[in-house]
Amino acid sequence: MKAMTFLLVLAVATAVIVADSQPHPEPPTPLAAEGTDVADGQLLPPVDSLILRNQLGFAFPDAPEVPDGPPDDALVATIDGLFGGLTQGVDQAAIQRIGESDDARAAWLMSDLLRFLGQGQARQTTIAAFEQLTGVTLDMDPVAARSEWQSLTDHLFAWELPALPGYTSWKRQLFTLIEPRWDPFFADADSDIDWRFVSWGGVLLDSRGFGDPRPCPRGCIPALDDPAVTDAAGGDWYPDELPVFGITVNGASRAYPKHIMEIHEMVNDELGGRRLGIPYCTLCGAAQAYLTDDLGEDIAMPVLRTSGLLSRSNKVMYDLNTFSVFDTFLGDALSGPLQTAGIVLPQASVVTSTWGEWKAAHPDTTIIAQDGGIGRSYPLDPLRGRDDDGPIFPVGDVDERLPTQAKVLGVITPDGTPLAFDVAAARAELEAGREVAALGVMVVADASGVRAIGEDGEEIAGHEAFWFAWSQFHPETAVWALP
Repeated sequence: MKAMTFLLVLAVATAVIVADSQPHPEPPTPLAAEGTDVADGQLLPPVDSLILRNQLGFAFPDAPEVPDGPPDDALVATIDGLFGGLTQGVDQAAIQRIGESDDARAAWLMSDLLRFLGQGQARQTTIAAFEQLTGVTLDMDPVAARSEWQSLTDHLFAWELPALPGYTSWKRQLFTLIEPRWDPFFADADSDIDWRFVSWGGVLLDSRGFGDPRPCPRGCIPALDDPAVTDAAGGDWYPDELPVFGITVNGASRAYPKHIMEIHEMVNDELGGRRLGIPYCTLCGAAQAYLTDDLGEDIAMPVLRTSGLLSRSNKVMYDLNTFSVFDTFLGDALSGPLQTAGIVLPQASVVTSTWGEWKAAHPDTTIIAQDGGIGRSYPLDPLRGRDDDGPIFPVGDVDERLPTQAKVLGVITPDGTPLAFDVAAARAELEAGREVAALGVMVVADASGVRAIGEDGEEIAGHEAFWFAWSQFHPETAVWALP
């Protein structure tokens, strides 16, 4: 009965956390540095502060002290018993003993466990153990009013607290109870995955074969492979004012309607004679286009799929052929044969525009067919503003140079520097007839969106994302914005 009860709790927890609180206030826009004018815009200096704040402006307390070296044998035995016995239920006495251990590194395990616990005494016991381990009172954080798990994990992300030796093996026991097909990701001892920052996104692995149009039998975010397309006139079913993600490769352009991408979050496609993998992380507001062909003589073309896992609120994608995990934001292979081969997927630019302006600027464009070519119907607003008010999964502390949900055009400059342009500010400058440029990169208008070019006029791959996402994965980024 205990086993059935616990597994039922895990099954009930499958819904992705949805923000249902009032809109979150945004931090004020900081002052720009003097002497760095580019037209009317400026490069903003890094925020030089020892105070770490979350998306609502809450200042995280100082990180707890952690011991060096291996944990106490009694603590290891308690954790072994707790995680090894999860199929029989949650041992709350073991959780209490972990909370009394004075080893704050065990707080990561409390975060992992809490993610799968519904309301009840076990949940409260786990929160109390975290607070005892870290000295934190979650009630002080306004994020906790909506999600105690998010608040708890935000603290750990902000502190970048070390985890216990053996942490990954315990996490593996828990996560593979939910989805046994994640086991190969954990099994690669040489992977570059930092498991502390990996959480469950609320869905399971998409392991359908290439071109399989059926939904996942156990629930996943299903990729769309080689979707049917029409010309621009055939896309008159899609309202002109709604957004598309526009991609141009070798002179061929295609529009990917946002609402279709919100359902599939991954498209494997061919455009301009090249193969593309196109992940869309709704949580990060980031649609990206990776070139998946021509990776090397012995490298089979990856077939990208959604794993159901998140890293710092960004979807974790993997290759169906090799089960190699990728950093979705950066394109780096983090595990499996593709990591061993040193694969980093090159990117093409993605322009976020309205459909009306995209087809006016690119009259020869194609667009994904209304049914995706698989006979499916798509609501025009499936997420209903879910991600409008700030991150709904843990991200830790935020960079206060821009508001958390500000849209930025992110690029890597010719000398390798990450650079983000405030999209709203860039559009305002361009519409006023002023140049937008910094660090050898110029922003130009494309339809109602923007793209980047170098001083030689050649395109520099870029894409839009929420500021919190770009700055997490590029913490050393330069930022162009209006003062």
